Amino acid sequence: MNNKSKRDIFFLIALIVVCAIMARSLAGHETLDEYAKKKPATENVSTGAADSSSSSNSSSTSYENSTELSSTKDSSTESASLGKSASENSTDEVNSSVTNASSLSSDEDVSDTRVNYSDGFYYEALPESIVSKITNVSYPKDCEIPLDNLRYCVMLYVDFEGETKTGEMICNKDIADDIMEIFYELYDNNYQIESIKLIDDFDADDEASMEANNTSCFNYRPIGNGTKLSKHAQGLAIDINPLYNPQIKYKNGSMSIAPSTSEKYADRTADFPYKIDENDLAYKLFTSHGFSWGGNWNSSKDYQHFEKKNR
Repeated sequence: MNNKSKRDIFFLIALIVVCAIMARSLAGHETLDEYAKKKPATENVSTGAADSSSSSNSSSTSYENSTELSSTKDSSTESASLGKSASENSTDEVNSSVTNASSLSSDEDVSDTRVNYSDGFYYEALPESIVSKITNVSYPKDCEIPLDNLRYCVMLYVDFEGETKTGEMICNKDIADDIMEIFYELYDNNYQIESIKLIDDFDADDEASMEANNTSCFNYRPIGNGTKLSKHAQGLAIDINPLYNPQIKYKNGSMSIAPSTSEKYADRTADFPYKIDENDLAYKLFTSHGFSWGGNWNSSKDYQHFEKKNR
């Protein structure tokens, strides 16, 4: 082989080597076999990337759905919360409206002691407002009857005009149930009573109350002008329509009438309205509950008066 042929061969080998080096460099310094072996893996990586992308998209979609659901849930929760709040506010407003619309009774301080007999009929311990009203009036400073022994009664009655009115009375706790039952029956039978007010509305003046034909019970006072306490002082006596049913006393051949304006009703043989006798419903009800009637007394006659002994 001549020198020229050797140079051509050497040049060809060198060219092949250079091409191989360049090819490897372009292939990341990998041989063709290595590249061929790695290509499926690359495709797998690509597929994996696609799957990853798909998974990522799915995850993203899932996240978006989750976020949407979460948002919906939060929105729903918020709406429910707002709805509840609105409901609570509405209830509060209604309750407030009811509270404001209804008059608060002055006897809230003793409402837990109230005994309801029927609609419009109840009794309870004396409310502070009533204690304040009667102090130094029908309940003087020297009163020996404990306030705890007294009850404030409210009842309905039919007045002389045939209208239903609400009356109030203070009595001894021992007869409170009797008062409820008796006055309920009187009302239910349209028995007419002109007035049922506390005697304090007449400055605890028994004469003034009788002249106004007022039906009353408690008043810490003696009998007449004497010193012995009346049953009224204990809240155990009730005077009914006193103007038409006066107290009549006979002493030394003379007659006194209380109230003094009731002279024309002193003749009990006469017939006139609102007269209490043994045929009268009030008489029947009170005596059936163990009360005695002043109309049956011997030394005097007190036709308005019913009283009950202490238990």
